Amino acid sequence: MSDIGYLLLFIAVMAGVTFLTRVLPFVAFRKNTDHHVLDYLGRYMPPVIMTILVVYSLKNIDITTTPYGATELLAVALTAAVHLLWRNALVSIFSGTALYVFFVQSGVMG
Repeated sequence: MSDIGYLLLFIAVMAGVTFLTRVLPFVAFRKNTDHHVLDYLGRYMPPVIMTILVVYSLKNIDITTTPYGATELLAVALTAAVHLLWRNALVSIFSGTALYVFFVQSGVMG
């Protein structure tokens, strides 16, 4: 199989798996939309996912060299502040990401 064919097959399989993981909960609980498992997942999964993303983002901070993690910590602080002010996850995540990218691309913080 050529490289292009292998790549297209890989993309098709991954798209299928992604689609199935999105559809499976709706198929499994189609008759009972007030299921306690769905309520539980809907309530606790978003904060769990956000916590995992924050921990993953901050896991490689090196506090022994300049800028001592300041770029990451300032971006997280801005994200938290914007979210506390406006309660909009999209705006808060975008603002923190934009600040971090600005710091990294401009060389302001290191």
